[in-house]
Amino acid sequence: MSAMKLQKLCYFAYGYHLAWEDRQLFPERFEAWANGPVVYELYDQHRGRFNLDKGDIAGDPAALDDDERDSVNVVLENFRAYDAHELSAMTHQPGPWLDARQRAGVTDLQRSNEELRDEEIADFFGALVGRED
Repeated sequence: MSAMKLQKLCYFAYGYHLAWEDRQLFPERFEAWANGPVVYELYDQHRGRFNLDKGDIAGDPAALDDDERDSVNVVLENFRAYDAHELSAMTHQPGPWLDARQRAGVTDLQRSNEELRDEEIADFFGALVGRED
């Protein structure tokens, strides 16, 4: 898959997991880059590569607990059909990414490392799943 698609799938898995389980899927933060939310630490592992193969990114899926694995699997099942640009467009809708871009005061193509806030991600994805706080 493309590196961009991986980043967006991670964002959706993180957001839905936060809404469903009320806890982070991983501790790294998303930044409001021009093409959507990006985890810098993940970017650092695929920097300079467009397509990624299985095993290109370090990680241990066995380290996930059952709820984490379920969140990832649900997102993969429901979003795998979308390409990277479709997923990116989904992240550009009003919500956490756009809020962070506005906080940073950047235009569409300008760089930003403004972090997305967990409370905004939780509220956004919570509304999508119909969770009431």
